[in-house]
Amino acid sequence: MFLSVLQSRIKKILVPLDGSANSIRGLDEAIRIARQSHATITGIFVISAPPVLAYQARMFKEKTFKDVKRHLEKAQVRAAKNGILLNYKILSGDPGDIIVKLANSKANGYNLIVMGHRGISAVKELFLGSVSNYVLHKSKIPILIAK
Repeated sequence: MFLSVLQSRIKKILVPLDGSANSIRGLDEAIRIARQSHATITGIFVISAPPVLAYQARMFKEKTFKDVKRHLEKAQVRAAKNGILLNYKILSGDPGDIIVKLANSKANGYNLIVMGHRGISAVKELFLGSVSNYVLHKSKIPILIAK
């Protein structure tokens, strides 16, 4: 019952993507919910660039941007095959902070975050990845963590 009430209110879903199998599981769950609630999905990929020299930073961003765009276009096709519109954004900065700012901004109108429990980061926590743990504690909107 709770899920059906929640689904009737869901119109915009934010899905953090990083190319990992867990983020794809999160996307699949978001697609399932979006089909039931006639919602749209925004996939977000946050590039966390290491501090390097200016020339190296430009080369890193160009290569990374191409790889990221390829991941997001695959996600867009996956959603489209299920009849769901997926828009995407590529941003850079701290992933947890950016996800929370986007989600908590009333102007964006997100109703739900669906994300994998752990991404591709080398940093591991006992139960949740560091980004999903941060978002779980800082978000003002509901979160579904796919495992």
